[in-house]
Formats: sequence, C-alpha cells, structure tokens
Amino acid sequence: MGDRLTQLQDAVDQLAQQFVASIHYINRHHNLELLGPGDQIRDVKLEPGQEEVDSHPEDVFKASQLELAQDLITKEQQIELLISILPGLDNSEQDQERNIKELEEELKAAEAQRQEAIKEKEDTMAKLDAVIRSIRRP
Repeated sequence: MGDRLTQLQDAVDQLAQQFVASIHYINRHHNLELLGPGDQIRDVKLEPGQEEVDSHPEDVFKASQLELAQDLITKEQQIELLISILPGLDNSEQDQERNIKELEEELKAAEAQRQEAIKEKEDTMAKLDAVIRSIRRP
C-alpha cells in the first residue's frame, strides 16, 4: 500500500465517486412527485422502452438512501482518521527540525557502520586471497 498521503488522496477520490454514485442513484430512482403547486413534470422525448426514472418502492428507496448516507459517513471518517495520523499535525516546527536532525545522526551512524563493514570485508577478502595464493598444488 502507498504512503499516507497517497492513501488520503485515494480515499478522497473514492468519496467523490460515492457522491456521484449517490446523486445518480437518487436522480434515477426517485418518484416523480410535485413539490409545490406551481411545479410541473416536464415532458421529455424518450426512446421507446426507455423511462425517465425507474422508481423504486418508497421503503426500498429510503433504505437505499440510508445505506448511501452511511457509506458516505464511513468514508468521511476514514479520511479524518488518515488526516489525524499524518505526521506533523501535533509537532511544532522545532520538534520536526529536531526529529530530522536525530534522523540525520542515525543515518550518519549507520553509514559509518556500513563503511566499517565494507573495510572489514575487504580485509577478509585480502587475507583469504593471500591464503589461497599461498597454497601449493601437489
């Protein structure tokens, strides 16, 4: 899995897709009802066999709306969790600089150990080479 920022971006993209899917579902499956006395249902020229909306029964539609809302809330909470674990939100600039310096020191120590291991390997290889060359074949 990617780093935290990539996870956050993926979650935001998924939330946007969920918004679009929710709006599409509601637009496609609502009941055609007048909301006020001045409202009119517009006439749309549709191809034969095509319906403007595919109305679902009221209880199914409400249950679907509830599920869509819960999915949106869950995704939003996941995004908030990802944001809360991002580094630096609770650290001041000085704390972050101190952490970077500590990491640089650790890196220097690790590099020194690596160089020492390389030198030890080269010494061992030189000794082994000397031993191999000193052996005479019968």
